[in-house]
This record gives sequence, structure tokens and C-alpha cells, in this order.
Amino acid sequence: MNIERIEHGSKGAFLIKENNQRLAEMTYSIAGENLIIIDHTEVSDALRGKGAGKKLVDEAVDYARKNGIKIIPLCPFAKSVFDRTPEYNDVLNK
Repeated sequence: MNIERIEHGSKGAFLIKENNQRLAEMTYSIAGENLIIIDHTEVSDALRGKGAGKKLVDEAVDYARKNGIKIIPLCPFAKSVFDRTPEYNDVLNK
């Protein structure tokens, strides 16, 4: 699965596309220079059960680590991934 990141102003998303069709996305808001808020994750039926949502969260964590950013996971799915993955605590905004 290839994941792409887009940003427009104070909003952004990590996307999984196939044939120019969005199959999964996780959206976020930029809440300052070093903080993003993950607010929504959606995965199409075509990718359900294939770990696509978790891969989006993984990509956000990698991005945060590389850029010195903290994450607030407001999205219930993203929060559940953070709760089950203590290795992500370094980017979690506490």
C-alpha cells in the first residue's frame, strides 16, 4: 500500500489511493508549529481487514518523528491504535 500525504492550509491527510481513487484516508488539523490533531480515519470496504487504518497511523507517527511534531489522536480509531501501541508515546501530546 502506497501512502501519500497532502496538506492545504491548516488541514492535511494521509491517503491510500489506487487508480486515482481514494481507498482510505486519515485527516488531521495543524494546531501549531509542532502539533497535529488526527480527527478522522476512513477506510473503504475494499481495504477493510487489511490493516490500512493502522498503516495510516504508522505513517503519521513516522512523519511526526521526522519533523519533531506531537500528535493528539481525537479520532476514536487513531486513539485506539495509540492506546495499544506504547512505542508511539514519544509523539503523543500528553
